[in-house]
Amino acid sequence: MASFQGKKINPKHFHISQLKFYIILLPFAVFMVLPIIYIFTTAFKPADELFKFPPSFFVKNPTFDNYKALFELMAGSSVPAARYLFNSIIVTVLTVVISIFLAVSAGYVLSKKNFKGRNVLFEINTLALMFVPIAVSIPRFIIIVNLGLVDRFIANILPIIAMPIGVFLLKQFVDQIPDPLIEAAKMDGAGEWTILFKVIIPMVRPALATVAILSFQSAWGNVEASTLYLNNESLKTFAYYITTFSSGGSSTVTQGITAASALIMFLPNLIIFICMQSKVMDTMAHSGIK
Repeated sequence: MASFQGKKINPKHFHISQLKFYIILLPFAVFMVLPIIYIFTTAFKPADELFKFPPSFFVKNPTFDNYKALFELMAGSSVPAARYLFNSIIVTVLTVVISIFLAVSAGYVLSKKNFKGRNVLFEINTLALMFVPIAVSIPRFIIIVNLGLVDRFIANILPIIAMPIGVFLLKQFVDQIPDPLIEAAKMDGAGEWTILFKVIIPMVRPALATVAILSFQSAWGNVEASTLYLNNESLKTFAYYITTFSSGGSSTVTQGITAASALIMFLPNLIIFICMQSKVMDTMAHSGIK
């Protein structure tokens, strides 16, 4: 057991020596959780509190009026809200599955296969991390138009399945898998697909969970495809549908609907992150990110 002058460096249970870390980290933790609390409280504020000046952080008289107004607008829509929700679920599931498969496959090839241009490809992928999605929106639009995918459901999925951060994380994880383990699998007659699914994937599960979270967030809240590539309302996603209710001005009804829809869109991300946050921490600890 590691120790320094007879004291544990990292005790499993609370120790008085850890108190200084709590004093430093707890204020930061409280500061980081404040936006989440604000999203929850604002969604249940009545109209008079939404426009109160100075604004109040916490809700004093919680109400469900914002959600009632939101559901009334949904009921009056020409396309059922269930259709938008169904589209979002399909898009999100397919995006997560395809993104994970592409990331782990590319990570395996870039890590364990020797071929000309391997390092160049990985450098290009690393360079792609510098670009935010809005910076490549015009090239994306040109590609989608030239491929003839305007007003096609696949336009919701294709632009967001490539995740440079996912390839980077998976490549870093696969680097840590011993080469003799893969060679032993080959000697036992395993093919490349068998190695990928039976050896690589079970050993990089923390990274897969992280990629799943990132791809879920990208797909669930994506409105770019519905705004730029799709004219058919029945092909658009729930995120776009929600934004149409919150863009009608600054009235009390609109502000209340905006607050309620923001919480609806935020909750799935929060739940998934809470369920998988330990995997995310493992990924960051082993991926080489400092």
